[in-house]
Amino acid sequence: MKSERSEAPIPAGDAAPAREPPAPGLYLVATPIGHARDITLRALDLLGGADLLAAEDTRTTRRLLEIHGLRRDPRSILPYHDHNGAAQRPRLLAALAEGRSVALVSDAGTPLLADPGYRLAAEAIAAGHAVRAVPGASALLAGLAVAGLPTDRFLFAGFLPPRAAARRRALGELAEVPSTLVFYESPRRLAEALAAMAETLGAGRQASVSRELTKRFEETRRGRLGDLAAAYGESGPPKGEIVVVVGPPVAEAPEEAAVDAALLAALGRASLKDAVAEVADALGLPRREVYGRALALTRAR
Repeated sequence: MKSERSEAPIPAGDAAPAREPPAPGLYLVATPIGHARDITLRALDLLGGADLLAAEDTRTTRRLLEIHGLRRDPRSILPYHDHNGAAQRPRLLAALAEGRSVALVSDAGTPLLADPGYRLAAEAIAAGHAVRAVPGASALLAGLAVAGLPTDRFLFAGFLPPRAAARRRALGELAEVPSTLVFYESPRRLAEALAAMAETLGAGRQASVSRELTKRFEETRRGRLGDLAAAYGESGPPKGEIVVVVGPPVAEAPEEAAVDAALLAALGRASLKDAVAEVADALGLPRREVYGRALALTRAR
């Protein structure tokens, strides 16, 4: 995701030199998504020491180098983005073939996650070159971490299609995925996207909307999809990059009559304890709740 300049950049100064020159290969280097101090020491080593630096926006990358006191030959910083990738990849692959080190950075966050770089990484791997990750900041993980929703299983869906029909189709394919969903969205399309999510995924699903993550005006709103859609529909487009996290689908509780029918059938062939366990597991209900209902049924006989 693209990011604005850090709200609180650290003063420029002499950066610690790399311990040793980077080994040959392609390095996928994560950079801050907002706050300039959210960068790893290893990333600084690569930004300053790689033979070539391939950047989505060279101006953004030069600013990051300045903040951290890193100086490079301008000729060693090459633009690499969606529009020039086909032309630049042969040059970068040739450098790798010569045994040089190439660091790839996007404007902000981890390369390849809704940012350029996939084809370069794939072709470098196919050519037998070393491809290494230099992990760090990621809007995807930051938004997921602060959402307050299940994190044990999630699916990153990236940006939804901008057109309404295509967006509905994409959401329809995700509606039954039993995982937390993570989206990136533009501020001007946020209200429409939330409304479509509420309609297709369910207005009652829990969700969060985060903006300006790691920056001075960072904000996260949490609530049901329907309520969030209404709130942003009234307030107008927010400022900053957006991460939307939607909790997994919640199965509707079976009707009491269905629970009773299952219990009566189980009680006809099993003990109370075994019948409760069978029905609770089959319907996905708490055993205490099923046990209470089973007691009521046996007393009513």
